[in-house]
Amino acid sequence: MNLQAIMADLDEMLGWVPSWFVGLSLIVIAILLALFLYRVAVWLLNRAFGTRLPLLAVFIERTAGPTRLALCLAAVALVLPLAPLDDIIRTPLMRVFVVAFIALIGWISIRIVDMSAARYLQNFRDVTENLVARKHVTQVRVFKRVTDTIIVVITVSTALMTFDSVKQYGVSLFASAGAAGIIVGLAARPLLSNLIAGLQIAITQPIRIEDAVIIENEWGWVEDIASTYVVIRLWDWRRMVVPLSYFIEKPFQNWTRDTASLIGVIALHVDYRADVPRIRRWLEEAVKESKLWDGEVVNLQVIDADSRTIELRALVSARNAPQSWDLRCEMREKLIAFIRDEMPEALPRERAILIPSGGGDDDADFARRPAPPEKRRASARN
Repeated sequence: MNLQAIMADLDEMLGWVPSWFVGLSLIVIAILLALFLYRVAVWLLNRAFGTRLPLLAVFIERTAGPTRLALCLAAVALVLPLAPLDDIIRTPLMRVFVVAFIALIGWISIRIVDMSAARYLQNFRDVTENLVARKHVTQVRVFKRVTDTIIVVITVSTALMTFDSVKQYGVSLFASAGAAGIIVGLAARPLLSNLIAGLQIAITQPIRIEDAVIIENEWGWVEDIASTYVVIRLWDWRRMVVPLSYFIEKPFQNWTRDTASLIGVIALHVDYRADVPRIRRWLEEAVKESKLWDGEVVNLQVIDADSRTIELRALVSARNAPQSWDLRCEMREKLIAFIRDEMPEALPRERAILIPSGGGDDDADFARRPAPPEKRRASARN
């Protein structure tokens, strides 16, 4: 007995039930049966190969949605021609079936791109210190986001073109090439500019994942590069969202463009009586004891002098931006403690000439008269 005979028998048995209800019920039953068979198949595969093939379990999990949709569409394709439905109901169902099939193809394409990118990025897990890894991670993520966007646009456009009204509207819109086309082009310009900027960033790579950057006077790390924007993780855990086109059109600082190592600057003001060579020797010894120093740069120089103090600049290097900041804070604290405890004469101080109160020429002569030697020595000691 073939399937058509079975459907005829069911039609005779359920003659009192409306035909549209029978047809829709058959479609629903076919979908539920397809989902049940999927669950049974997944259970059998996990039971048979789950422990021996862990990649199979990951593949089944990531392809669960497209697989369910494909089985449901296959079940509907088998039942729909046999369901007792008139053209008023059958035509919309066929249209929904076609749209769902187009969506399935787009969904599968996105899954293939995502799984391929994830498989490739498994070779680059440590992106904090590895510049090559950050380069590949940035390129793959940007290309994946752009590809996903293109797939979605193509899928939605193809699905809309299956409707005659939308198709005619689209054809007339493109044929007119008038004000509507200009408005649509202007509206799409930010999206297109960011997509093109994303491709430029992926190729030229002015920024990469986990790069330390300064943007709008804010310091942070590149946390994510999406298809149209970049997420900056600021030092205080805030998030700054910046359009991709910003990194093509405006200047910014990238502290880890070629290497993660950075030189930190420590500025101190000391008195003219400070023993600079001694402070320099102490700094070199103190930096060598720190675990944050990378063993490359340590230096101390006098870079400025005014009427009150001289300015010292200490340079110390570290492996990355966070360690550079911590090393600067550590050395600044130790320098202050060393000068306070071992060299108090180097602490900045104010000097003033005291003039007796009163007025007149005697006071002016007194102010111009040099101080006695004992007072000059006392003032120097203070």
